[in-house]
Amino acid sequence: MAKIIDGKAVSARVKEKIAMETAELKAKYGVSIGLAVVIVGDNPASRIYVNNKKKACEAVGFESFEYALPTETTQEELLALIDKLNKDDKVNGILVQLPLPKHLDEKLVINNISPDKDVDAFHPVNVGKIMIGDYSFLPCTPAGVMELIASTGVEICGKECVVVGRSNIVGKPMSMLLLHKSGTVTTCHSKTKDLAEQCRRADILVAAVGVPNLIKGNMIKEGAVVIDVGMNRLENGKLCGDVEFETAEKAAGYITPVPGGVGPMTIAMLMQNTLTAAKTKLGIQ
Repeated sequence: MAKIIDGKAVSARVKEKIAMETAELKAKYGVSIGLAVVIVGDNPASRIYVNNKKKACEAVGFESFEYALPTETTQEELLALIDKLNKDDKVNGILVQLPLPKHLDEKLVINNISPDKDVDAFHPVNVGKIMIGDYSFLPCTPAGVMELIASTGVEICGKECVVVGRSNIVGKPMSMLLLHKSGTVTTCHSKTKDLAEQCRRADILVAAVGVPNLIKGNMIKEGAVVIDVGMNRLENGKLCGDVEFETAEKAAGYITPVPGGVGPMTIAMLMQNTLTAAKTKLGIQ
C-alpha cells in the first residue's frame, strides 16, 4: 500500500520558510514584497483561485494587489495596466489569471509581462531559460511536483521518469525539470502507442492530461512514485485526478491524493517565485 504524499503539509513547510525569509528581508532592507493579480470577467473558478492566492500572500507576509476588470475590458486597456504594473516598484510579481475572455489575446498579454515579474514563468524568455537550465522562475505546478518528489526522499537521478501530458504549462516543463535532475524521461500524449506499457516502466510517473482515472493500478510499476496533477469533476460532482486512486494506491510506493496533493503546491510555488523576484531585484541570490 502506497504512502500518501501530503501536499498540504509540504506546502505549509514551503510557505513557512517563505514567511521567515520575507520577514528577514523586511527587517534588513525595509522592503515589502508585492504580488499583483489581474482577473478579467467573472469566471467562478478563477475567482476561487484569486481568493486563494490573496490568502497565501497574507500568510507569508506579502502585499496583495488585486485588479478585477470587467469582461468587456479591451486588449488596449489590459496591456496598459500590465505596462503600469511592470513599472511599479511596489509590485515584484504579476499574474494574469487565465483563461481570459475570448476577445483577449492570451499570448500577447503574457508576452507583455516583464520577464523579471513573470511569476507564472509563461513568458518565452523564461520558458527558454528553463530549457537550458539557467532559470530564475519555474512554472508553479511542475515546481510543486518537484518539491513533492523531493519530500519522498526518492532520488531522481538515473530513474525512469514518465510524464503523461505535453502541455506548455505542465507537461513540457515537467519533463525538462526531471531531465535537469538526470532522470531518463519519456513524454507521453494522446498519440503514444501502448500508454500502459510506457507507464509500467516508470519509477516516477507524473499524470497531467485532464482525463479522469486514465491511469489504472495495472499500469503502475510496483513501488513507483505517482504524482497526479489532474483535477477533474465527475458527473456526480466529486473531484478526481487522472489516476484511479483506489487501484493505483495498491501498486505505488508513494502517491498524491486529489484533492490535497499537487493543488496546494501550485500556490506555494507562486509565492516562492514572487520571493525570488524580490530577491533578484535586491541583488540577492
